[in-house]
Amino acid sequence: MRIDLRPRTVLIHLALIATALVMLYPLIWMVVSSLRPGNEIFREPGLLVKDLRIENYRAGWNALTEPFTRYLLNSAVVVLGSILGNLVSCSMAAYAFARLEFAGKKMWFAIMLLSIMLPIHVVIVPQYILFSHAGWINTFLPLIVPKLLATDAFFVFLMVQFIRGIPRELDEAATIDGCGRAGIFLRVILPLMVPALATTTIFTFIWTWNDFFGQLIYLTDPHMYTVPVALRSFVDATSSSSWGSMFAMSVVSLVPVFLAFLLGQRFLVKGIATTGIK
Repeated sequence: MRIDLRPRTVLIHLALIATALVMLYPLIWMVVSSLRPGNEIFREPGLLVKDLRIENYRAGWNALTEPFTRYLLNSAVVVLGSILGNLVSCSMAAYAFARLEFAGKKMWFAIMLLSIMLPIHVVIVPQYILFSHAGWINTFLPLIVPKLLATDAFFVFLMVQFIRGIPRELDEAATIDGCGRAGIFLRVILPLMVPALATTTIFTFIWTWNDFFGQLIYLTDPHMYTVPVALRSFVDATSSSSWGSMFAMSVVSLVPVFLAFLLGQRFLVKGIATTGIK
């Protein structure tokens, strides 16, 4: 393999490496700080650890009213429910927009696209009132049930574009074989949507796992806290005396996101690259 050593290419690669190091520095600093004594965290801007403190992880795990395992499990329940809801509802809605004909189809599709630009802060108050009357406050239901109604328009649009790239001849062949609309969706379209479904799964996982605002609004009992809300409480509970423990739990909370992206990167790239290609 021949290496391109032209000055322009070398400078571009050096600039990219320098930019990557600058972007990664805060993350690396957080990991290093989770292994430092509390009184050295903000005193040492470098990345060299002189006094290794593994006990920061043990102290952080049990620093709050519940072990950190509880918050990880709570986040896992919300994430799994959200993923299942988005996969089922968004794929069905996308199939309807891409393949079925019904009154006002273009209008409803346009409204769906417009909802992408609607900030969550506009609807959070009426949603809170609705869920409060339903008795869902301090439960996981407000965070999961809306996903079953295809409320994430971005994923609906992503899947619509992907389904439009699937030849209609496959639908016609399935119809000749005796499949109805449901059969075509389950036996033809859905198996071919694996890249789009994988992309939806990864994005839903990352966005839901990192969501703070919605979970802070609806979850008030510390026993129900998810990881982002627990980390906020961690700062409130320990103030400035246990920054090492807080950074340690922040590193723990990043591990599932890192693994999800690492394991699903191939499907993520394929899903985005093939969306909308005829």
